[in-house]
Amino acid sequence: MSGMNKFIKQAKKMQEKMDSLQKELSESLIEVETSGGAIAITISGDEILQTIKIDPAIVDKNDVEGLEDLVLTAVNQALKEAKKFSEEKTKEITGNIQLPGGLSF
Repeated sequence: MSGMNKFIKQAKKMQEKMDSLQKELSESLIEVETSGGAIAITISGDEILQTIKIDPAIVDKNDVEGLEDLVLTAVNQALKEAKKFSEEKTKEITGNIQLPGGLSF
C-alpha cells in the first residue's frame, strides 16, 4: 500500500471516530447542581443546554438580580463541565495530538 493510500485510510478512520464522538457528545447528558441543589442544569456533551430547574423556594420577586446571578453561575459551571467532558472524550480518540493555531477536531 502506498503512503498516500495509507494516509487516506487513516484519515477516513479518524473521521469515522470523530463522527461517532459527535454523536456520543450530543447524546451524553451532564447534570450540574449549584446553590445547594436549588438550581439544576442539564447540558449535553456538545454544550447544548437541555434543562434549567429552579427550586421555587429561592425565588424572591424582590431579588430578581440575585436569582439571575445564581442562574448565570450555574449555567457557566455546566458549560465548563461539558467542555471538560468533551475534551476528555476527544483525547480518548486523538491521544495528545496538538494541532497548530487553535485548530481542533
